[in-house]
Amino acid sequence: MTKIKFGTDGWRAIIAQEFTVDNVARVSVAVAQWVKREFPDKPSIVLGHDCRFAGELFAETAAKVFVHHGITVHLAKGFVSTPMVSLGAFNRKSAMGVILTASHNPPSYNGYKLKGIYGGPLIPEHVQEVEDMIPAEHGLDLASIDLKKAKSDGLLLDIDLETMYVDHVEANFDMKSIRECGQQWGYDAMWGAGQNVLKRILPKATMLHCEYDPSFKGQAPEPIDKNLQEFSNLIMKGGIDCGLATDGDADRIGLYNGKGEFIDSHHIILLLIHYLVNYKKFTGKVVVAVSTTPKVKKLCEHYGLEYQVTKIGFKWICGIMIKEDVLLGGEESGGIAIKGHIPERDGIWMGLTIWEFMAKSGKSLDDLIEEVYAIVGPFKYERNDLHISEALKQEVLKNCENGSYKKIGDLEVRSVETIDGYKFHFDNDQWMMIRASGTEPVLRCYAESDTLANARKILADCQKAIGA
Repeated sequence: MTKIKFGTDGWRAIIAQEFTVDNVARVSVAVAQWVKREFPDKPSIVLGHDCRFAGELFAETAAKVFVHHGITVHLAKGFVSTPMVSLGAFNRKSAMGVILTASHNPPSYNGYKLKGIYGGPLIPEHVQEVEDMIPAEHGLDLASIDLKKAKSDGLLLDIDLETMYVDHVEANFDMKSIRECGQQWGYDAMWGAGQNVLKRILPKATMLHCEYDPSFKGQAPEPIDKNLQEFSNLIMKGGIDCGLATDGDADRIGLYNGKGEFIDSHHIILLLIHYLVNYKKFTGKVVVAVSTTPKVKKLCEHYGLEYQVTKIGFKWICGIMIKEDVLLGGEESGGIAIKGHIPERDGIWMGLTIWEFMAKSGKSLDDLIEEVYAIVGPFKYERNDLHISEALKQEVLKNCENGSYKKIGDLEVRSVETIDGYKFHFDNDQWMMIRASGTEPVLRCYAESDTLANARKILADCQKAIGA
């Protein structure tokens, strides 16, 4: 028996090794049992899959298990994004949203994400309850479960999540301004599940990798600069004022200015807060993961907003968003949610918010970043993932725990945050963070300074200090 564990954002495994029909059925049995226990009165599940290989097969497997347990299933037709499933769960008041996706992982992976009735990630304690209920065997004759019969019995219903999402966009954005402002938009879907939505709402935008290809051309569909060089080069040729990229299930954002320069999530978070508060007069608390820039705190102080830091993993942010009045929740990795939508990361929604900001202000992305810099000061950020031995990884973590690193290069450590990993604060708003991957011998190192050269120097000095 394979022990199935849900990580930071769902269960992920390699297709045909651990991600099999039988293992998907095992997880689905646990989901069905949990849903029936928590929602005994006419429970339903919104179910979909993204663009990955065999998505339809795995979604149908889950559907068979759910209908066998007497649960009504709203099954999406064709591929959909994670935010579409979350919105569907919220709109249908379903006990659960389930999407078969491995998000930004390499194409050989698939995965299983759980969404709550409120339209965001299932909170950690409920995910743990589901995981604890996964049986050693699913015990079902899957071939004998007839989905056509389930349809005629009213247990299996079609749902058009894509149109639901498009209608939600049209109702919440000034799409006329975005379409007619004279600025030119570019979109790189990375062969992912966001492609059809952008074609529908902004057909005149320049599109890249907006075709169905479950191989993702062999590249992990993660919207980071090194994976988006073709898009960056396209923007550099001219004619695009701002470029948006989203990952495989379209919940993460990547952004480029009109010069083809990557704009990291720290800057996106600051831009969104600035727009929502200063221009749209929104209020609420800001909640960010510990790996996010301290400039967010500075902007919150400027606008008189409450500010909270969480562990890494959007599920921690979502847990606060569903209980409190939150303006924005965000992570360094490109997962951001804002007020006026569901408590869910949504790359397309964040991109449209930035484009609406540009369209209504008549300003370039760089001009808007300068507005933010006028409040918090300029900064640059860089991240390195160090592939090291497990032994060295454990040694570094022990040294961090023991407070062995008093200086990094010529910078004195002024304080250390230990919410999740180790975040070392230096003078002049500079910082560095060390956090170990829980699943592989990788040490993630993050740094921020006034210039990119200085941020890179901190990372180089960090590497020397830890002996990597």
